Amino acid sequence: MARAGIGLGSNLGDPAANVRAALDALSDVGIVAARSRLYRTKPWGRTDQPDFCNAAAIVETQLSPRELLLRLQALERRLGRTPSVRWGPRAIDFDILFYDDITLNEPGLHIPHPRLMERAFVLVPLAEIDQRFAAGAEALPPAERASVEANP
Repeated sequence: MARAGIGLGSNLGDPAANVRAALDALSDVGIVAARSRLYRTKPWGRTDQPDFCNAAAIVETQLSPRELLLRLQALERRLGRTPSVRWGPRAIDFDILFYDDITLNEPGLHIPHPRLMERAFVLVPLAEIDQRFAAGAEALPPAERASVEANP
């Protein structure tokens, strides 16, 4: 059984409800061993869009990294994701943040996530459930960390 870190985000419709439904849907790919709180975050990349709701989960899975990616993409479609511009608004987004301790660089699949250590909206929720990432979250600039608020 492998342990995979999954980042989740949404900023269309009811983002918090979308992320909660996505967290529940992760049981389709394995056992959800941990889930973070929900966080309200500012958009990254394209800033002319609504704020996001983000979370992270640790999943124990028997799927290979590629199989996990394909299953997560199918879940995105099932949960209402439609094709959009890069970093644009979305009903739901799953990202594989890590998969055990492997490094993988294949077309469309990079593990660990290449920008994991740069993005507070990913690192703060992940550090909440996996202490290996706490130092990375603390090392982010204060303004970056401040852009991630626990969602009431």
